[in-house]
Amino acid sequence: MEAGAYYLLLLALTGISSTLSFYGDSITFQPAHKQKDGTYKVTFHHRQNGRSSCQNKPLHTCESEVCTSFVESSVLQTDQDDTGQGRWCQSEMHATATVRKNQTSFSLNHSSCCWGSNVDGKTNWTSEAVLDLGSRSDSHALNSCPSTTMVSSLRVPQNCFSPIHILAHDPDGDHVRCRFSSDAEAPANFALDESKCVLSTKGEVDVGVHVFELMLEDFSRKNITLTYADGTSVFRESSDMNSPPLCKVKLQFSMEILPPLSSCEHGRVLPMFLSKTPSHGDVLHATMGQKFKLYAQAKATEASINDFQVSGPQNMTKEFKAGEQGTAELILSWTPQYSDLYRIVPVCFTAETNQSQSDMRCVVVLVTQAALLQGKATVTCSPNKMTVALDKSSMPGIDGNFLQLIDSSCSLTSNDTHILAVMSFSTCGTKLLDKGDFLVFANEILSYELPSEVIIRRKAIKIDISCQFPKAVSISSYYNLQKSNYIFTESNFGSFGYTFEIYNDNKFTSKVEAINYPVDIMLLDTIYMGIQADSELPSVTLFVESCKATPNINPENVLSYDLVKNGCLKDETVVVYPSNQKTYNFEVQAFKFSGEYEQVYITCSVILCEPGTPYSRCAQGCLSDPSRRRRKSLVKETFSHSITQGPFRFI
Repeated sequence: MEAGAYYLLLLALTGISSTLSFYGDSITFQPAHKQKDGTYKVTFHHRQNGRSSCQNKPLHTCESEVCTSFVESSVLQTDQDDTGQGRWCQSEMHATATVRKNQTSFSLNHSSCCWGSNVDGKTNWTSEAVLDLGSRSDSHALNSCPSTTMVSSLRVPQNCFSPIHILAHDPDGDHVRCRFSSDAEAPANFALDESKCVLSTKGEVDVGVHVFELMLEDFSRKNITLTYADGTSVFRESSDMNSPPLCKVKLQFSMEILPPLSSCEHGRVLPMFLSKTPSHGDVLHATMGQKFKLYAQAKATEASINDFQVSGPQNMTKEFKAGEQGTAELILSWTPQYSDLYRIVPVCFTAETNQSQSDMRCVVVLVTQAALLQGKATVTCSPNKMTVALDKSSMPGIDGNFLQLIDSSCSLTSNDTHILAVMSFSTCGTKLLDKGDFLVFANEILSYELPSEVIIRRKAIKIDISCQFPKAVSISSYYNLQKSNYIFTESNFGSFGYTFEIYNDNKFTSKVEAINYPVDIMLLDTIYMGIQADSELPSVTLFVESCKATPNINPENVLSYDLVKNGCLKDETVVVYPSNQKTYNFEVQAFKFSGEYEQVYITCSVILCEPGTPYSRCAQGCLSDPSRRRRKSLVKETFSHSITQGPFRFI
């Protein structure tokens, strides 16, 4: 996508920019598509932030050499401060452009003045977005841009700043990078995690209003080719951040740093969302012509929640209900119209008090023509795993071969009546969600499509599955301190699991209990560990392919040390004890990483094999040349799974 291919859609805010201060905006695209006559239909939504008064008369024009037609909606105010204090408002409009043939990109760009008063002295602002019009080789469609938005007014006490998670949903599953705009400086002492899109501080920040101008850009996670209407094509290597992005959208917002509070405990002066509230980043579904509802609940025992601030679509209604013991409830209702079909709608909200506001929560609402098929699933929650049984009769015509969990390497099994899955709380993509008063372990059963499929005749399926535990109950032995129970399911092996324990001596009978984690050790102490496999099959063999140490729980940390690699012992202090075919007991002398690292985690990759198979990974043992491995398809063995133990803390 060359620079010369950019065309501008001008935002002419005639006579308005000079009378109303600017507090930020966001642009989201509906999925663009190429029409039969070769032109492109591009629809975008523009939200603009305000305080006591919001923008209501923007005029968008499209240059004739770019567009054959251009239709815009009226501007409607979508939210305002219902307490009468004029702390925020937000408006939204949308426009549809028919872009001429042989264009390779579509751009929005407008600069004007002025930002509202801010400590950074920022005045001029620029609204910007660029969409590549090449057809992707992986989806055979045009690229979908990242979806984002922000509530109109962020307010954070100076001493209570918690990281702000910026919504960056990409419909194509691309990698999204968030960066400070190249034409704007980052406010002092603020930092941005570009890969996670998280805004944080790196020191004390000044009280007052700060201005942020971010660019969200998407890059394919796979190698793809973009093909244009003029016959040209461009190759894009997976996650190549140096190549032009497939789309970029600018997100602009302001944040007021308030004077310090007496307490930063969430749920007291600072409102805290409760378990009824969707988690940040959740993908929700709405059906055209049917009412969609979103519920949220927050609590502040030492302040009064008097409103919820919302960034949402036109015609979304907001209902506020005050509850008991400092609680308040938000109900959002919205009925998508035909023009919203296949739209990806970002929605953000905060709970508001006179002194502060809650952390911002954002979700994405996908609008479909027919309701997403939701089956009847029974979830059984145990202390360290959940078991799911999906009733086939509740989903006529379901094809169990095209269902997966969040982590697609975890298989589902089935019988005549049910589709079954078993997973521990630390495997298969299961997420730990903090719901305020509950901790929730959540996963999903999802339908999927093969990359080679051009058409499908299967219904889309999404079943949410979760187990929740009240925070009042200690779950340290379930998950938090010791991730020692790992449950997996694979079609050839059924359900199987691993237990990774630390023992007090070389008899491997007395294990270190969860209450004693993290485990305090001294350098040169001997550490005793054991891995046990448990399988539905009567006869299997456990093989430990690798074990490595890292200074934190991330096994992909570049700072690591191999104890076992390719089945070979690499550390001279490692001793493996004789045991049965399902057990691997070993010892190692304690060590620490150089530098300011006080903890060590041990991660091992383990495999189960069918005994007696000469070419299985278990039979091959130590491999000095890993390329000698036979393909897994030739033998009966599981995938390699990672299990982690620790931390060990040095005293």
